[in-house]
Amino acid sequence: MIMFIFSRPSFAAKVQELLDLADVRIDGDRSWDIQVHDARFYARVLTEGAMGLGESYMDEWWDCRQLDEFFHRVFLTRLPERVKVVPSIVWAKFVSRLKNLQTRAGSRAIAQRHYDLKTELYESFLDPYNQYTCAYFKDTEDLNRAQERKLDLICRKLNISQEDRVLDIGCGWGGFAKFAAQRYGCHVTGISISREQVTYAIEFCQGLPVTILQKDYRDLKEHSFAKQFDKILICGMIEHVGYKNYRTLMKVVESCLKDDGMFLLQAIGSNVSMTTMETNPWFGKYIFPNSMLPSLKQLTTATEGVFVVEDIHNFSAHYDKTLMAWSANFENNWPKIEHYFDRRFYRMWRYYLLSCAGGFRARDTQLWQIVYSKKGVPGGYVAPR
Repeated sequence: MIMFIFSRPSFAAKVQELLDLADVRIDGDRSWDIQVHDARFYARVLTEGAMGLGESYMDEWWDCRQLDEFFHRVFLTRLPERVKVVPSIVWAKFVSRLKNLQTRAGSRAIAQRHYDLKTELYESFLDPYNQYTCAYFKDTEDLNRAQERKLDLICRKLNISQEDRVLDIGCGWGGFAKFAAQRYGCHVTGISISREQVTYAIEFCQGLPVTILQKDYRDLKEHSFAKQFDKILICGMIEHVGYKNYRTLMKVVESCLKDDGMFLLQAIGSNVSMTTMETNPWFGKYIFPNSMLPSLKQLTTATEGVFVVEDIHNFSAHYDKTLMAWSANFENNWPKIEHYFDRRFYRMWRYYLLSCAGGFRARDTQLWQIVYSKKGVPGGYVAPR
């Protein structure tokens, strides 16, 4: 058997060869160039791909002054596709094809890993309505105003009125419920599987016509919610559902919605249809376990024969701005919350926010608002912008 032994310089040369495609230099002086502090970085990236890149950043093996622009270039040239994945990652993808990772237990894992973190973390970078989804920067550069514009856009697209009963599936910390109840006078029922979010949302919406419940979306079939709602919203939750459950989710929405009701879905989306949960193993381990991004094809298939698509609005460029605003807030407020976490968590969270910003900037990732009706709006639907 012949064994090939690669020296560290040869690993470094291979990494630089790949980075040349994205116009990124090792130890260069431009803001998007990377500075390597530990020579083990090269072998780790070449053998572990995205996992090795993310973990070695957390371990301070490399740095970059402008991570968002580094990832913009990486995604624009599709560098991740050029690095072979290790067998363990191939196995994880194989398992996710066979198993439904988004069972109730799998869904609880994402709540415990991500959404049940200290509320102070999210308050450090989000707006006053705690919107952990894309803002709408129309006629403003201010995050808080942009998030209010997003919330108002949802209400206008759904044509919410004071008489409406609205269901918010995946209600987060109650931001939409509070906004819609205050501004439009409707009654909102919000559900979340996160204990921390539910506790916060109940207090946040106190005194308003808002009901907050700790439930999985699949629990809605077990309660008397059949055709109880005039409008239904899912904003930033379907990313945790998994392609094997899209149809189930849509049938649950259909069962809760009145015949003349409207349904709005806001979703981060993929340009291609994926059938594996952990498309990026680093994100699957550290940020969003058991999650994946839907494609338009998958969403259309899931709603076929159930809903009429009235409008599709892509404003994914706004997510780049949203993430950059979140990152700036996180950096500015880190001294107030660092006693809860360690430096490795800080680098993990920074890497998460800025790598996502780069992905949206490269248009590798999309953001859609899709409006549905059950039978089609008589005379046609006119979509607000």
